[in-house]
Amino acid sequence: MKRVVVTGLGMINALGLDKESAFSAIIDGKCGIRTIESFDTEGQSVTIAGEIPNFDVSEVLDKKEAKKADRFIQLGLKAAAEAMSDAKLPEDVDMERFGIASASGIGGLPNIEKNSVICKNRGPRKISPFFIPSSLVNMLGGFISIYQGMKGPNLSSVTACAAGTHAIGEAAKSIMVGTADKMLVVGAESAICPVGIGGFAAMKALSTRNDDPQTASRPFDANRDGFVMGEGAGALVLESYEDAIARGATIYGELIGFGESGDANHITTPTQDGPLRAMKGAFKMAGEPKIDYVNAHGTSTPVNDKNETAALKELFGGKENCPPVSSIKGQLGHCLGAAGAIEAVVCLMAMRDGVLPPTINSETADENCDLDYINTGSRKADINITMSNSFGFGGTNGVVIFKKI
Repeated sequence: MKRVVVTGLGMINALGLDKESAFSAIIDGKCGIRTIESFDTEGQSVTIAGEIPNFDVSEVLDKKEAKKADRFIQLGLKAAAEAMSDAKLPEDVDMERFGIASASGIGGLPNIEKNSVICKNRGPRKISPFFIPSSLVNMLGGFISIYQGMKGPNLSSVTACAAGTHAIGEAAKSIMVGTADKMLVVGAESAICPVGIGGFAAMKALSTRNDDPQTASRPFDANRDGFVMGEGAGALVLESYEDAIARGATIYGELIGFGESGDANHITTPTQDGPLRAMKGAFKMAGEPKIDYVNAHGTSTPVNDKNETAALKELFGGKENCPPVSSIKGQLGHCLGAAGAIEAVVCLMAMRDGVLPPTINSETADENCDLDYINTGSRKADINITMSNSFGFGGTNGVVIFKKI
């Protein structure tokens, strides 16, 4: 099968409107989590999130078209445009062989909420005609394919917080088996709205440190009490190694392994076994190489961080053999279905620049979380191979491994 490499990257999140500014802020240990400003939080038990400030939708859509696309699509369009520009594709690229694999955990939740209220208060005839097409998860790929002219496979992953990572695997499979020459992966999410925050809070999944947003998300810290919602998008251009070399493309890295598994255990509580099997699958596919850095799922929830740590120890044969591990969710919040794509972008940029992203707010030791979490600030390192983990509700897991070329 064909080798698959990454030749373009794009990213937008609470710390930056493009990949370079966002990555620089991540490496500097900055935090984008603040008090929610996009809606009135009165009555909410949680009032903090990783919102994106100063996003100008007119950069990607005119006023008329913007009404047809929920915010998650708008963010995805922004990241997609950056990745496509970054790839420096030739003008004669065959767009019939260029596809898209999009991903989101929830999709247009704000529009679903808004139109549900309209339906109840004003009647079904007042529902927006753009409601359905602006809310469907696969319309992320639909919009992007239209704006970028992509006529190859148009796929969509809707696997909760593993969606972005799964989309990378699906895109790679399309290139490996020959149904496409190039694929654009875009994971996007924007579910910071009253019902989104209220729903996750009702599950007791969110941190309630409303009085101190900057330290609320605390991956692997003994005092962690839940994740913080974030929004954003990540995009990657994938193509065959042969095509990339032939056109002289800049290659960020090669996808050498990916693993997928199911817990078959509980709808919201993750296991150790399911994530471990996904890691083992990716590790075996990659040829069991020396991993230099793990970007953990690291949600700042009591169960996930404990189980992920234990799974990593088992994978690598003990604490002493584990590579450095970090989670950027303390800085961005948890971007749900976009998290895997954003974190893959961060892994590839970390390899490019030779720097390990930090885990902020991990200050108090937890006996069950005792790895090297890079919790004293970013660290210069020679990074040749990275692994990124994503685990989602429903017991769905995805892992990807990249290698520097």
